[in-house]
Amino acid sequence: MIMNKINLFGKNEEELRLFCKSLNYPEFHGNQLYKWMYQKSTVVFDNMSNLPKSLIEILNKKCNMHILEIEKLFKSNLDKTTKFLLKTNDSKLIECVSMIDKNRHTICLSSQIGCSVDCSFCATGRMGIIRNLNVGEIIQQLIIINWEIKTPITNIVFMGMGEPFLNYTNVLKACYIINNTNGFNISSKKITISTSGILPKIKKFIDDKIKFKLAVSLNASSNAIRDKLIPINKKWPIESLINELKKYKFNKYRPIMFEYVLMENINDSEKDAKLLIEILKSINCKINVIPYNSISKDYSRPEIEKIEKFAKILNESKYQLKTLIRWSKGQDINAACGQLATVNES
Repeated sequence: MIMNKINLFGKNEEELRLFCKSLNYPEFHGNQLYKWMYQKSTVVFDNMSNLPKSLIEILNKKCNMHILEIEKLFKSNLDKTTKFLLKTNDSKLIECVSMIDKNRHTICLSSQIGCSVDCSFCATGRMGIIRNLNVGEIIQQLIIINWEIKTPITNIVFMGMGEPFLNYTNVLKACYIINNTNGFNISSKKITISTSGILPKIKKFIDDKIKFKLAVSLNASSNAIRDKLIPINKKWPIESLINELKKYKFNKYRPIMFEYVLMENINDSEKDAKLLIEILKSINCKINVIPYNSISKDYSRPEIEKIEKFAKILNESKYQLKTLIRWSKGQDINAACGQLATVNES
């Protein structure tokens, strides 16, 4: 039975070395196992040709390589975006997204089933929280996309379902496997973790000198508006976030990314833009202005002229904040920013 066996997915290189040692085999077989699992995305022990047959027999008996099941694929007619609806071993559903733009293949990973942050403009937030994903479940999203989409993966963003910093330990462990040269070998500069502003974990991220890129979903330039959009702002307001983020030492080479979902008559005025400049003027950062992707009648997307004007104010201020308008991909399959939810997908 799967439940009585050890699922090796999610174990790092050192854990696999010690596991092989516990079976009375040399530790280097753990390194080999690690490469097969993550570098080569192999889930069948019998295909791991450089492992001893006797070890393979033990692995087949004691372990499993249970992988998330593909429940459904959604392919966009607008661009090269594919959304994956995946089923976990306990029959829960999650989504992840593959986005291809020229030579760039970005994977948007989920870190939780649902989300507890309850952002009012986000479909995942309306699901509530079910549970954290374990390390193996995070990594398996990558493996499945590797199997299904032949374009090499170049970038990883933790911007799917869930708040990554509320699953901090598992997300970081997954990132190190993704970054490892014997794993997926994706540069730390190409791995971005996004947070809605979980201040204790932001402090830990900075104190631990984590080199993965940091993104903060800001979405407002005043606490009054952000309180309504992101309720945790009442606990950790904008000024607290900014004061902590000023301590981030890697932003000279890896600027902090601020995400700003632009909503009609909510946070899109010239005054909002000027307040945002004042907030961010002393931080080396990039700003992604994301036109709102509809999930609710409560909010709407501004006209394109207003979107462009908002970005222009930021770019042309005396501080010249680096601002891009990020048009979300996969909108026709509900794969765009803020649209991931499994309630109606099964």
